[in-house]
Amino acid sequence: MRDSSIRIGTAGWSYPSGRGAWTGIVYPARRGRDKAFDELRAYAEHFDTVEVNSTFYRIPTIETTRSWVERTPSGFEFSVKLFQKLTHPRMFLDRLTKPPRGAPKATVAEKSTLPHDQALAAAGVSSADVDEFRRAIDPLASAGRLGAILVQFPASFKHDAAGVDHLAWLTHALRDYQVAVELRHKTWSDDVKTTLQVLNASRAAWVQIDEPKFRLSIAQNYLPNVESFYYLRLHGRNAKAWWNHEKSADRYDYLYSAGELDPFVEIAQAVKVLVKKMYLYTNNHFEGKAAANAVMLRDKLGLPNPGGYPPAFVEHYPALAGIVETTTEANAGLFGDAPVPAAKRRSARK
Repeated sequence: MRDSSIRIGTAGWSYPSGRGAWTGIVYPARRGRDKAFDELRAYAEHFDTVEVNSTFYRIPTIETTRSWVERTPSGFEFSVKLFQKLTHPRMFLDRLTKPPRGAPKATVAEKSTLPHDQALAAAGVSSADVDEFRRAIDPLASAGRLGAILVQFPASFKHDAAGVDHLAWLTHALRDYQVAVELRHKTWSDDVKTTLQVLNASRAAWVQIDEPKFRLSIAQNYLPNVESFYYLRLHGRNAKAWWNHEKSADRYDYLYSAGELDPFVEIAQAVKVLVKKMYLYTNNHFEGKAAANAVMLRDKLGLPNPGGYPPAFVEHYPALAGIVETTTEANAGLFGDAPVPAAKRRSARK
């Protein structure tokens, strides 16, 4: 059996306010008002990897990515989502033309309806954009702390001549990294042969996803396509709020039950003998549900769940009782008092 490294974490570590905030659940409420409290340092006490979504909205500075390395322990890995200009050119154009806050409705620009290839041209996408992103993440790569680059395409990105060409160009441009490609339109699975030819040519992993299924959703078999690594994302199954929601966070308001996680445990156990490394990220981040499910997955796979959590975390998610340790906020340290061991809490309930 080939040795394998399974890393399980969440998509993002900072959800400080608004609907679905982690403050007071995953992170202590009092610490949430403390500007000195470092959420990334706290997060890294529990998990050994994180998927960074902020890089999709803006390319980080070198100082920022260097600080991520400095604030996390040796061996902690960051998977980073590729900047939106390279995968979502229409969204990028919409942001460029977005009117200032409070502007009259009459001045609000209509969303771009350009075909994907025309939007790429209009946005001026080029190899220079790839180079800029490479420079930004170099502190992670140089320190050996870069997991994968997540290339997530929109659900509207189809398998056609222009789409295949762009996918081939982009994966080739990033071939020096572990590249994970998330495709969501059914046309990619309708022509599995061509899709695999493009991905395999650059040793890119086809991201396996769990999310609500619709008529045009991609079909997936959860098998790895490359031996180097495997990438699985759990988005939740909140079909009702997936396309129609008041706030975008509402889409990710879904908690997987223990039974719903079992198939992914079986997948991880089967895949780990086929690949060198596996990344599994939970993206159902509303009110820390992603953290709860990541903890449950780690426990089911026999991985440790270190660090202490606020008691509210277990109060919100009773299934975690006996799995994680809880703390108070009275004393020094990221989470306050020394953790209450899970075994002791189990004994106290008897």
